[in-house]
This record gives sequence, structure tokens and C-alpha cells, in this order.
Amino acid sequence: MYVIRMKNCAFFARHGVLDEEETLGQRFYVDAELTVEPSRPLTEDSIEDTVNYGVAFAVIEKIVTGHRRFLIEALALEVAKALTARFSQIRKAAITVRKPNA
Repeated sequence: MYVIRMKNCAFFARHGVLDEEETLGQRFYVDAELTVEPSRPLTEDSIEDTVNYGVAFAVIEKIVTGHRRFLIEALALEVAKALTARFSQIRKAAITVRKPNA
């Protein structure tokens, strides 16, 4: 097993309970700590056999910049579910969503 950490992935989005949060939007930061079980030995250096963090970033971006959610907890759960669905090698996904202007 090994861990891939993606930190401070920044996106502009419109999540939150208040109407102003949807109207004005704000910056959100996402960290993903992905525990991965390699499907083949890492010595083969094959991008096809691991979690491509460029694709993982795109998955996160699509969710965060997509439809509004009231809770950042729901946003984090959706990111975790999407990443584990996209990459069968992920055994654990720890997602942190930060909303600096809460």
C-alpha cells in the first residue's frame, strides 16, 4: 500500500446554507489523502496501474464546481465516493474540504 496526497486543490464554488454564499461564491480548498493498493508492482512505473492524480483532480473539480451543496461534509463524501468509484485501487479516501470565508 502507498499514499497519494493532494493538498490545497483550489476551486471557486457556491456551496453553503446562506443565499449569499450561492450568489457571491467563494474559494474552497480540498485535500485528498488516498491509500492505494497497487494492481501491479510499482517498479513497472505504469501510470495505467495507479491513481492518476491529474484525473483525480478533474474528478474533484467536477464535483466541487458542480451543483450547490449546503454542507461541506456532503461535498467531501461525494468526492470520496467518486474517487473510489473511478479508481478501484483506492482502499481509503480521506477528504478535507476547507471553506476559509465561512
